[in-house]
Amino acid sequence: MITGASSGIGATFARQLAREYDLLLVARRKHKLDQLATELRAAHNTQVEVCVADLSNPVDVALLAQRISGETSLGLLVNNAGFGTKGRFWETTVESQEQMHQLHVMATVRLTHAALANMVPRNQGAIINVASVAGFVRGPGSVSYCATKSWMSIFSEGLYVELTGMGSRVTVQSLCPGFTYSEFHDVLAVDRERVAGKSLWLSADFVVDASLKGLRNGQLYVIPGWRYRLLTSLISKLPSRLRLAVETSRSQDRVMQREQ
Repeated sequence: MITGASSGIGATFARQLAREYDLLLVARRKHKLDQLATELRAAHNTQVEVCVADLSNPVDVALLAQRISGETSLGLLVNNAGFGTKGRFWETTVESQEQMHQLHVMATVRLTHAALANMVPRNQGAIINVASVAGFVRGPGSVSYCATKSWMSIFSEGLYVELTGMGSRVTVQSLCPGFTYSEFHDVLAVDRERVAGKSLWLSADFVVDASLKGLRNGQLYVIPGWRYRLLTSLISKLPSRLRLAVETSRSQDRVMQREQ
């Protein structure tokens, strides 16, 4: 099951996994899901079911959790659905911030709980939580995004400790991509060249390849791209005061860019 499957990383997961597995694709846009399902059925002769759901809505999340808790063939859950906002925390609507926390945090909690209650007794299965490099570093205009993606990684790590400690064969991965070509930045209406140089942009195929390779190897943290692995390694080793100074400097630089 793949959430946020109508485009970007989610759709790429679907295209790669459809070569071997049946799929349940979840997203809000039915026409996009139907198009993708038709494409995958024709290309791979696989069973593809679509489920239209808004995972920022607790009712939709509860119905989906109930569905997967009883799905005995569930082998993989990809918690990929997500979005970002622009603007300082207090300048955005509180509704958009709450919606983000509901989607990134509470939907992940509910679906993961249902999936593990299904997988652990069978001693098989895996969960990929799509977090972000943003979870390692704070950025201006993305307070809730950085916070919720950081939470997803720590949540995944805790589950990994529990499962590994009991000798379970169920695996958990925190996928932490950097800037990735998708609809994500189109929705935010940002200039990609101003956000980051071309060398920092990754393709969705590259990200998903790294994730599935890491899953086969039982790797908890998957950070695609050597530049991002280097960045997160350095950031995580900085003393808090120095890291905050660097992050604050980046914030001031962006304010100056907007004013120019």
